[in-house]
Amino acid sequence: MRILVTGGAGFIGGHLAEAFLDDGHDVTVLDNLEPFYAEGIKRHTLDVHREVAEGRAVDYQFVEGDVRDPETVEALVADADVVVHQAAQAGVRESVDNPRKVTDINVDGTVNLLEASKEADVDRVILASSSSVYGKPQSLPYEEDHPTEPVSPYGVTKLTQEHMARVYTELHGLPTVCLRYFTVYGPRMRPNMAISNFVSRCVNGEPPVIYGDGQQTRDFTYVADVVDANRTLLESDAADGDVLNIGSSDNISIQKLAETVRDQLAPELEIEYESAREADAEHTHASVEKAGEVIGYEPSRTIAEGVGEFIEWYQANREWYEPLVRES
Repeated sequence: MRILVTGGAGFIGGHLAEAFLDDGHDVTVLDNLEPFYAEGIKRHTLDVHREVAEGRAVDYQFVEGDVRDPETVEALVADADVVVHQAAQAGVRESVDNPRKVTDINVDGTVNLLEASKEADVDRVILASSSSVYGKPQSLPYEEDHPTEPVSPYGVTKLTQEHMARVYTELHGLPTVCLRYFTVYGPRMRPNMAISNFVSRCVNGEPPVIYGDGQQTRDFTYVADVVDANRTLLESDAADGDVLNIGSSDNISIQKLAETVRDQLAPELEIEYESAREADAEHTHASVEKAGEVIGYEPSRTIAEGVGEFIEWYQANREWYEPLVRES
């Protein structure tokens, strides 16, 4: 099948496009190469795509463009069987500083995509949502019917995406699925995330820095598990019109995470603390029971196992990845 991956040069979208190519699908990547973080990581991802496509003898296209451009979106969606929508302005703190931009990209861009998909009668649209839609926890782990009261503009835009997708399913019969990702990490991850930041600092003999007291907890999801969920949905209609949590069903305090990385790489370092950042969630923890029942989703790694794998990957790829992490 022909799959359109928006945001396909980014972290999650890049892994999805790579996996789809390796599975023998034809893939079109749409990405504007926004320099929210080091563009070199995205360029490296595109090189990986080309190598995989050449090895598998499948058709691969990269289009440098923007989901905010209706004509570009319409042209690419018209050729697609399935649309995997990962393009977004990421970053909770970025959304606090620039709410208009995050709304323009995440909401208006998604409407462009849904409208084009409706007209093209695609088989399915799979949209990347976020645990940020939940906001302050009334109970943990989060189940999909937990109240959604996001505490950042980013979370609001992701919740709006979900509602738009639901409306297009109900009004127009467009099959859509929204996946609520819980802090995804792994190879080629964004440099400004806690795990990559801790690893980079410790490798270079610098103490990891925690924003706040470290008692915040996170459910970190290994990127391979996100890929598996999306792979299943390429063929399955079991979740059409629905939302699913995609997490690890595990969580860890930021303090424990920093200690885990520090103890493995530089046990002599003392952890440092700075003021907490506004709009960061205090706790996240996913219930993945529904995803397990509906699409057979099962996390493959504990957080400790996944962090260990990322450290090994970082050390093996340090020559090209670390300079880009350090400049971000």
